[in-house]
Amino acid sequence: MKTLRVNIPGYEYDIVIGKGVLHHAADYFENKKKPAKILLVTDENVAPLYAETVEKSLSSVSQVKTVVLPAGETTKSMDYLKRLYDEAFDFGMTRSDFVVALGGGVIGDLTGFFASTLLRGVGILQIPTTLLSQVDSSVGGKTAIDVPQGKNLVGTFYQPKQVLIDTDTLNSLSDKEFFGGLAEVIKYGVIWDKNLFEMLEKAPARKDIMARIEDIVYTCCDIKRQVVEQDEHDTGLRMILNFGHTAGHIVEKAYDYTGYVHGEAVAFGMVVAARMGEKMGITVPGTADRIRALISNVSLPTDIPVEEEQLLGVALDKKASGSSISVILAEEIGSCKTVKIPVSEFCEMCKAVWNA
Repeated sequence: MKTLRVNIPGYEYDIVIGKGVLHHAADYFENKKKPAKILLVTDENVAPLYAETVEKSLSSVSQVKTVVLPAGETTKSMDYLKRLYDEAFDFGMTRSDFVVALGGGVIGDLTGFFASTLLRGVGILQIPTTLLSQVDSSVGGKTAIDVPQGKNLVGTFYQPKQVLIDTDTLNSLSDKEFFGGLAEVIKYGVIWDKNLFEMLEKAPARKDIMARIEDIVYTCCDIKRQVVEQDEHDTGLRMILNFGHTAGHIVEKAYDYTGYVHGEAVAFGMVVAARMGEKMGITVPGTADRIRALISNVSLPTDIPVEEEQLLGVALDKKASGSSISVILAEEIGSCKTVKIPVSEFCEMCKAVWNA
């Protein structure tokens, strides 16, 4: 078992990483005032696999109510947020009670936003069960729901009390979900850790990755910890974590959040960003080909068609400011920078490199 401490003043918490730690969800409450009630939020895919284990642990501490939501991106919506409020009020929750998010990024984002706004904020434990949520979305306190205008446009910054990562849960993922999550691991390699990227280049098979999964998850969480400690609210350094996400969000919206999982969209978005960086003279030539080759080797998409008018949606991206947008570009593998360019220029650049 490995533990990382996130040191955000006033909001410090631990990330616990290991095999079988799902059975120890209640350990957080040792030597603390125990809540009377805990609302456990999960989805239809995760509940049959892990809800009973977590319920059993938490029931030793408090009264537990489990809410099972549909799986999929469409659950991250105002409708299901309202359902969680209704469930909490029917349960009689108070500000001293707790919420636990058990699932992937959708459940983590939705439940985090719910916890941050319920009674002006109740404690939340994040228990991510997908690779994407373990290495990225469960850490750092970003919460959000989607609205018709775009992805993650309504949300808060709200740090969890603890993140509990059981790497055994990754064994139940389909290859599509596993490698979709691996896109975020590749992202960390491109923007920060050349050794991580090269390790994946040498051994991209799932069995090889799982053989050292605890170290991989720890490395990614440690990178994100360092970034978030310096920039909790995404106004500077933290923006580098959006590498590949601007084009990725265009893909997700173009396919109505159902055609490609988030990691697949981000994977292609990294190719687009690297091509753009090379065209602008910022990225070392050949970097886009290396990223594309690794993405291809792990069965992630390297070509995704979209209509030109879909590129206009970038104007609503959270990284846009007025007529400009901040774009994250690789300098080389292991290093990146933020570049601010006009939205119109970004759209034209996308057109030029999208299918290059």
